[in-house]
Amino acid sequence: MTLLRDEHLAAAFDHAARSYDTLVAANPGYHAHLRRSARRLGLPRGGEGLRVLDLGCGTGASTAALAEVLPSADITAVDASAGMLERAAAKTWPPNVTFTHAPAERLAEAGVAGPFDAVFAAYLFRNVTDPDAVLRTVHGLLAPGGRLAVHEYTLGGRRTDRAVWTLVCRGVVQPVATLLGDGGLYRHLWRSVVEFDTADRFADRLRTNGFDTVRRLPLPGWQTGITHTFTGRRPTTTETAR
Repeated sequence: MTLLRDEHLAAAFDHAARSYDTLVAANPGYHAHLRRSARRLGLPRGGEGLRVLDLGCGTGASTAALAEVLPSADITAVDASAGMLERAAAKTWPPNVTFTHAPAERLAEAGVAGPFDAVFAAYLFRNVTDPDAVLRTVHGLLAPGGRLAVHEYTLGGRRTDRAVWTLVCRGVVQPVATLLGDGGLYRHLWRSVVEFDTADRFADRLRTNGFDTVRRLPLPGWQTGITHTFTGRRPTTTETAR
């Protein structure tokens, strides 16, 4: 199969929205890992006085992680799938959390404007057609010194990492998703990971697009070598990215 992109991917997520939370709840550590990545932003005082963009919020799992770790931040959550966003917005949220329907490539058209003190992106970049263009957009939305955390399936490069990922997808995730009528989306999930950057390559991509102090951080459990947190920073106006 070819990878799903743009409106085709959004439509697949629309259809899967009804069962998405049930599937991710069966993934050991899913929500705890998102909270860990949110903490890795390293924002002070629970986010007091800060603006945070949750880019690709889905049904709100990443938003919930941010709201728990940064209860005082002003959180703007964005997603390209109307169905996923509807599920997210229907949940109970504090008043400092807002939702906007927009693809990552067209944030300005939806009125999403910086500067943000931090951007959090979970499971987003392997799904966009041009990750470099989206990284440049994120860089432009951040205030000087603003921070980025990317939580993403990025294989570590060992043969074992790909084997474990394939076993989990083909042995567990895809059969269940097919029964729910969403097999195409979860076949895309497997392929989007094996065809995307390795963890080292994605860290280099961040540096190439202007971020400094880039770190690649592992996550525990079965996802070690499969899922990573990447952190970086937009340099201040007196610095040069390195």
